[in-house]
Amino acid sequence: MDNESAIGALGALAQGTRLDTFRLLVRHEPHGIAAGEIARRIDVPQNTMSAHLAILARAGLVRSERQSRSIIYRADLERLRELTLFLITDCCGGSADACAPLIAELIPCCPDMVAVP
Repeated sequence: MDNESAIGALGALAQGTRLDTFRLLVRHEPHGIAAGEIARRIDVPQNTMSAHLAILARAGLVRSERQSRSIIYRADLERLRELTLFLITDCCGGSADACAPLIAELIPCCPDMVAVP
């Protein structure tokens, strides 16, 4: 990821409704959630939610798929991984001791995950 891509993704998330939407989508992985249901849960009009989802999609943070009459949105976890890695690359000047608390905070979010060598 380069600076321009990171700025685009961070800019898309720098708005309350979009941040809430992205976090909702992350919680509903891997199945995703219908656009209308997202609007209902976030409590915004569907046309407003559509605009927010379009911004997140242009930033590469969400993907959509038509299923019958619904459009299902999913968080792009690979893009989230790229953004997170971009932000923490060269963490603490390469000092493992300084980065340990940050890494320790990330591990509990996925207790069933096994460390990949």
